[in-house]
Amino acid sequence: MNSENFQPAPVLLLVSGPAGSGKTTLCDRMTAAFPQDIRRVVTCTTRPPRGTEKNGVDYFFLSHEEFERGIAAGDFLEHARVHSNRYGTRHAQVREILDAGRDVLLNLDVQGAATVRRVAQKDARIARSLVSVFIMPPSVEELRERLTGRGTDAPDEIERRMRVALDEMARWREYDYCLVSGSREQDFERIRALYFAAKMRVR
Repeated sequence: MNSENFQPAPVLLLVSGPAGSGKTTLCDRMTAAFPQDIRRVVTCTTRPPRGTEKNGVDYFFLSHEEFERGIAAGDFLEHARVHSNRYGTRHAQVREILDAGRDVLLNLDVQGAATVRRVAQKDARIARSLVSVFIMPPSVEELRERLTGRGTDAPDEIERRMRVALDEMARWREYDYCLVSGSREQDFERIRALYFAAKMRVR
């Protein structure tokens, strides 16, 4: 065997973590660091556009009726209700990117991640590519400090986020990897190393 025989399989990198864990910053850095390799999936939502948001670029903006039809047709890899609106990831878009030989990065909550794992049990293409990582805050105290330090949420909202975070943190064993958060640079180096390792997997 020579190097020409090995072709890295596309990776579906699924990242979860509670609010304040730094997962969104990590995902943004990964797509910026690997613009030719990693694709972000454009999420579907029923909420209206904000500011300069564009349909098909920031989100796919759907009516509630369109979203419900998509659910009934099995169009979504995962979907969830957030407050009064729905959000979802189209199965076909993920498959299209993977089939083109590109990697996919999904930033999902634990419910969305669980749905993707259930789909992977029936979809060999998704199962073959899926690598999941949970971003774990270094401590409950540190997480509270991060949420408070933002200065954007009222005390009752911070308490709500903390309750949700504790429930999410209890589910870290459901993932392939658990990255205990340190500094932003440490977190980036670790998830980048994980990504490189996933690209070298032999099935």
